[in-house]
This record gives sequence, C-alpha cells and structure tokens, in this order.
Amino acid sequence: MRRNPRELEKTHTVLTRRAMLLGGVQLAFVGALGLRMRQLQLEEADQFRLLAEENRINVRLIPPARGEIFDREGRVIAHNTPSYRIVIVPEDAGDVDKVITRLGQLIELDPEQLNRAMTEMDRSPPFLPVTVAEQVSWKDVSTVAVNAPALPGVSPEVGLTRKYPRGSDFAHAVGYVGPVSDYDLSKIENPDQLLRIPRFQIGKVGLEAKHEDLLRGKAGTKRVEVNAAGRVMRELDRREGEAGADLQLTLDAELQGYVQARLGEESASAVVIDTENGDVLAIASSPSYDPNKFVRGISVNDYNDLLNNKYRPLASKSVQGIYPPGSTFKMITAMAALEEGLIGPDETVYCPGHLDVSGRRFHCWKRAGHGWVDLQNSLKQSCDVYYYDLALKVGQDKISAMAKRFGLGVRHDLPMSAVASGLAPDRAWKRRVHGQDWLVGDTVNASIGQGFMLASPLQLAVMTARLATGRSVEPRLVKSVNGVEQPSGAGRDMGLNENNLRKMRRAMYAVSNDRRGTAYGSRVIEDAVRIAGKTGTSQVRNITAEERARGVIRNEDLPWERRDHALFVNYAPADNPRIAVSVIVEHGGGGSSAAAPIARDITLQALYGGPPPLEVYPPKDRPRIEAQQERLRNVLPLADTEGSGRA
Repeated sequence: MRRNPRELEKTHTVLTRRAMLLGGVQLAFVGALGLRMRQLQLEEADQFRLLAEENRINVRLIPPARGEIFDREGRVIAHNTPSYRIVIVPEDAGDVDKVITRLGQLIELDPEQLNRAMTEMDRSPPFLPVTVAEQVSWKDVSTVAVNAPALPGVSPEVGLTRKYPRGSDFAHAVGYVGPVSDYDLSKIENPDQLLRIPRFQIGKVGLEAKHEDLLRGKAGTKRVEVNAAGRVMRELDRREGEAGADLQLTLDAELQGYVQARLGEESASAVVIDTENGDVLAIASSPSYDPNKFVRGISVNDYNDLLNNKYRPLASKSVQGIYPPGSTFKMITAMAALEEGLIGPDETVYCPGHLDVSGRRFHCWKRAGHGWVDLQNSLKQSCDVYYYDLALKVGQDKISAMAKRFGLGVRHDLPMSAVASGLAPDRAWKRRVHGQDWLVGDTVNASIGQGFMLASPLQLAVMTARLATGRSVEPRLVKSVNGVEQPSGAGRDMGLNENNLRKMRRAMYAVSNDRRGTAYGSRVIEDAVRIAGKTGTSQVRNITAEERARGVIRNEDLPWERRDHALFVNYAPADNPRIAVSVIVEHGGGGSSAAAPIARDITLQALYGGPPPLEVYPPKDRPRIEAQQERLRNVLPLADTEGSGRA
C-alpha cells in the first residue's frame, strides 16, 4: 500500500530523533569506558601491575650462615657443617603412607622425627616439603637418590647445622642453638621474619643466646614464580644474605679443656682471669653435657638424666652458682678495716677459740684457738676470731661497700645465661628485704663470708684479680667481633692505699708458702711461679651446741649435700701477677684439701701453657702429679674429636 508523503516525513522525523538519542547514549557509554580505561592504564597502572606481580611472583627468605665462634688462638669452638635431610612433598607422593613405608625399608627413620613430620603434613599445604629425616649420612642420601623412581615426592636436601667440636668443654659458656619455639617468639616484640621459617635455629642459652643478633646474620631473598595454587614453578633470581658475625673469645680452648678434665666428676667450677686485661681464659662447670645433643634434638631419657642429676650438669655454676664465700672473704673485711685505719702495725687480737657477742658464742674453726695473732698470721692460719673483732670495729656498711669495690654483690656483664649478682648486704638491705633490723651477729657472720654473704666463682676471681693489681679489673669474654677488638677489661686504679694492698698480698703469700699456712700443702716450690692465695670452707648447715659438746661430725661422715663447700682463690706469679683463679667444689669439705690442689694445677697449666715440669711441685707430690698428668693426657684428646664430649 502506498503511504502518504506526509506520514512518511513524520515517521522519518521520529526515527531520526530516536537514532540520535540512542547514538548519544552509546557515545556517552563509549566515552565513559574510554575514560575508565585511561584511568586504569595510566593513573592506576602501577597498583595493578604490583597486584599482578604478587599473584605470579613470591619473594622468599634465604637463611644466612650463622657466625662461627673461635677461641683466643683461632681454634674452632662452634661452626656450621653441611647437614643432609630427606624431605617429602605429599602432593607429589600420592599415597604418603606407602611411600614412607618404602623409604623406611631403605634408610633408618627415627619414629619421633617421623611423628613430627606427619603432624606437619596435616597442618601444611600438600605442595610444601616436609622433613622426614635429619642429619642423615651421605650413604642414605645416595640410597634415596638411586631409588628416586620408586619414591615419588621424596628428595634429599642439604643445609647447615651447628656443630660444637669440643663437646662438653664449652657447653656452659657458649651454650647451644635449637629450633625457634612459640615461647621464643612470645619474648620478642617484633620478631625477625627469619624466625618464622620452619625449624630455623637460634641461640637458646649461653653466648649463642646472648649474642644471637650478632651471630644470626641477615636473610637473603629469592624470587620464585608460582602458579595460582601457590606452587613453585621456577626460581627467577636470588640475593644472598649476610652471614652472621664471627666471634673470637678470650677463652683458651686447651686450658678450658684441661680445667674441665681436672675438675673431673666433682660438682665444681673454676674461673681463670688474665689480670692484665680481664680476659677470661677459662670458665668451667662440672659435670658438663654435650651441646650437640640439643642441636640434634635431645631424647627424653637423656634430658631427664641431666635434669635429675644431683650434681646439676645443666647449671653454669661459675656464674649462676652463688655460695657463702667463707674465709676467702676475710681479705675484704681486712681491707675495710685497713682503709679505715683501724689496724695498727703491731696490733694483735687474742683468739681463745671463740668470741662472745650479745650473749651468743661465735666459734673459731680451731676449737683450741690461735692465741695472739696479727693480720698476716690471722690470714695465714685463717683465724675467725680476728675477723669477728675487726668487723665489730668497722661495721657492716663499710664491709659491704668494700666488697662491692672488689666486685662482690655486683653483676658482671658477661654474655652468659643467668649471671648472678651475688649478695654483699648492708643494714638497709635487711630492712628492705626482710623487714628486720640488722643484728651485730649478722656482722660477725658476714666478716668470715657466712650468713647473708653470697658470691659466684666469677666474682671471687674478679676479687682476686683486683687484690693482685689494685685495678678495677672487669671480666671480658669476647675478644673481637669480625676481627674488631673489643674494649679491654683492664680497669682503672681503685684508689686504694698501696701499703694496705701490699699487706694483704704478703698475707696471701704466707697462706700458700709459710709452713703454718692453710694452703702450704698445695704450694709451688719454683720461685718464678709461686702462688699467693686463700683457702675457704663455707658451712651449709648449722652446728648445734649439743653437736659441739659431743664433737662436730666430720664432713666425710655426713650426707654429700650437707657437707661444707670447699673454696680456694689465688693469683700468680706472686711477685708479678698474670692470672687470678677461683675454684669451688660443692660439698667438697675443706678448701685446703679439696679446692687448693685443683687451683694449683690449673694455675700452673695456665702459666706454662701446658703441663708444667714436675720440678715445680714438692718432691713428695711428684709421683702423684706425674700419674695425674698421664691420666689427663689420655682424656684430653677427646676434646679434639669431632662432636665428642665428656659429660
């Protein structure tokens, strides 16, 4: 049908208007889309590029090599050795139980380690490798590699593990490393991401823990390409980390080994300090333990054996142990009186075997007494009554202050675990801690290193070094860090009267070299290396009046834990001090019989740099010393065996 031209024109006008409207809408949409594309491609390109990269590329940490530890002569104390382990990727293994059963037929698998691995598999994504065997031999690695087609998902890996080649000799000083625990992380406010790497090892005790930040180093990184599931496809590049700092200690490995061997099976400790610079040449506690067992993962039975041993092998007695210093403290009481001008040149005190103070009788160790004694004879024979009398004159506050000047009751900043402060109490301390007034009897007890007085073997060695030099010698354990020498511990002049120090040194010389000296039995007869020292015996039990009336029970007749502690401190050579030594034998009895012989042997070993000639010992001692040296020679080579230790 033919349409009217007017109707056609009207229809055309309507269509044109609609087309223009639709075209405008389309144009607006295309324009908006173009603007958004411009915004995404230009203004927000960096942000989306970063997101895309993060989806495709992961940055992972590379554990650094831990810094190594050496003795003063460059001998290795702690180092890193290649460690082989076997890992399994559950996703690639398929039937994990079947593969592990097959693996167990080829190499020995530790049940405890295997249980840990199975727990990790349950918690981890199936594409992450899990360690099923650690510290495996090269033979085991070869066996796994040869049988790879039959062990899907299983592969050997190599890493680094800590090794302590001298075993138990440095266990208490250096400590050991172990895997990071939740408890470790809870103690750190902002933990390094390295610490979150599974089974990453950090220092647990000793120097390893105290200098963890230096030894750990800085992590490296590697970029790996991953797929959508997070599985690694390939490594793109890597940046190696920074190895931890190497530490050189002041300790002498050979001397340390000798000291540890000389202490033997006693529950004891010893410290040797260089009086010139404060270097700790040896610091030992006995019995010790093998730190390598902790690195590998100590068994429950082995740990319980250490924990339940009454001699406390896990404790570092040299710095943690605090004991009544006994008669080794008498030099402090005397120095306090000398500096106050309370001892005249010819002043003597009469010792009848006791002193009555405020209605209480304080006994001398020698029941019959020492008679009239002056300063030198009182120290030489260790007369208690002389020091009771001095203490009443000088007072506890001045004795306490002098003790702290000589390093007692002060925490020395040595990088070892739980370094104790000891105790040199004054009157205010008792009021503050016990809420009681200080009694005159407390002063009498403190004058001979009993009562509240407590000191560690380290503190007693520092005290002796300061008496020998008149300087405020400070102990130093780290000699250098990455070759950079650390500050000396030589110390400054203490400002004490040199005449008073000379009097104390003469008295200490008499202790070891006069026939009536308490340490005469452990003397040295070679003038060039003569010793000046002081014996000490500290009580760990009260002796009742009834027991004194019946007769005091001998130490050897008491249970071990109720016997007296034996102590000895000395410096040598007497006329030109180079080293200071302290020895404590727990419940060893008398200082002259138990501690002094050990200290003499350690002193001579340090001065000679090895076994001393028999001629320096009194003739009667030489056969015994020769047999002892031979026995120790047979023991000491064990210290050089890889990973061995004397527990």
